[in-house]
Amino acid sequence: MKSRREFFKTAATAGVLSSLGLPLATTGQTNTPPADQPADDRAYWVAVLNRIAAPVLENLARRELRAHMPVEERPGAKRAEVTHLEAFGRLLAGIAPWLGATGLAADELALQGKTLELVHTALDAATDPQSPDFMNFTRGGQPLVDAAFLAQGLLRAGPGLWGSLEPKVKSQVIAALKATRTIATPQSNNWVMFAATIEAALLQFGETPEAARLEDCVRKMLGWYTGDGAYGDGEFFHFDYYNSFVIHPMLLDVLAVLAARYADFQPAYATVQSRARRYAEVQERLIAPDGSFPSIGRSTCYRFGAFQLLAQMAWRRELPAEVKPAQVRCALTAVIRRMIEAPGTFDDQGWLRIGFCGHQPALAETYISTGSLYLCTAGLLPLGLPPEDEFWRGAPARWTSQKLWAGENLPADHALSDVKNVTLPILTK
Repeated sequence: MKSRREFFKTAATAGVLSSLGLPLATTGQTNTPPADQPADDRAYWVAVLNRIAAPVLENLARRELRAHMPVEERPGAKRAEVTHLEAFGRLLAGIAPWLGATGLAADELALQGKTLELVHTALDAATDPQSPDFMNFTRGGQPLVDAAFLAQGLLRAGPGLWGSLEPKVKSQVIAALKATRTIATPQSNNWVMFAATIEAALLQFGETPEAARLEDCVRKMLGWYTGDGAYGDGEFFHFDYYNSFVIHPMLLDVLAVLAARYADFQPAYATVQSRARRYAEVQERLIAPDGSFPSIGRSTCYRFGAFQLLAQMAWRRELPAEVKPAQVRCALTAVIRRMIEAPGTFDDQGWLRIGFCGHQPALAETYISTGSLYLCTAGLLPLGLPPEDEFWRGAPARWTSQKLWAGENLPADHALSDVKNVTLPILTK
């Protein structure tokens, strides 16, 4: 299978990327187009996706991820047992929509096909108990988190990915997800959404979910709503990006599964969608005219994954009416460029390094390691839209902060007023 394993390193790949206008994964390379040449934003995003994903998927497909992936962490953090599932689960959660994108030009389609093949092989390697890269789904609490991101990626990829897996691999994946049930679900913070996301995926794949880990956890999260589209991370509000890293995206994905099966869940789903639209509106306003945004709270090393919710609402075509797809594309592109092109973002072998803008290891909390950083790909969700979609085809547009700081006369922003309590029905067996 050398042709698959070496795909991203071959001259053929160089030709594919060059014909797409994509930069090769060269350490220290920047991708700013000449001033007189408008950027092809989609080609740039695909290049970023490939640059981030290739080391993880290539090594895992060869069953060499554990052997070759570095483990950068705070001294003494001891994250080697969990970092590999972090990398794969979070990566899949971000790139999954692109794996099912349609209407692609021939060269992007070829790259997508090769990546999908690597994902198939990687899923086998990660869940086969005989594999040297069999991942930790049971030891400690962290596997609950990253099995949830893996499950979220499988949900986001739609039936194309799941349906194309070999029966053996499907059985392995289901066994791995079920194995996380031995991990107790904390009831005091956003971790309730990890158990719920895993159970929603199991339900989607024809398994019987555990009610206490599905709708009971969702009910707990909904009870922490604070207003204006934001949830507390437990009883209290945290000024960080966890409403976008975890809470809104997983609520949307879980309730989408439930609402599609049980009509009684549809009102709750509609309320969650409304709140998510408001939070996406707030996120778009956080992007400064130069593409920077505030580094606030914990886990800022997830970089542009901070805008997962904005990216998700764009991918779902559920942006607020006042926020146009083209302005979101331009705003997110500016953010991604600033972060990806910062010196030190990647090591010499192409692995992500700890930091917000470049290499800033002091930003690492004790739970941060190399694998954690791949949540940044959640900012790339709109690649699941076809190239002809308005998000990609719309003329370049200024985003809100650019308009305001240029003196444009815009309407005032207003909070969302909605009910605090959402009734969630008991799951119908």
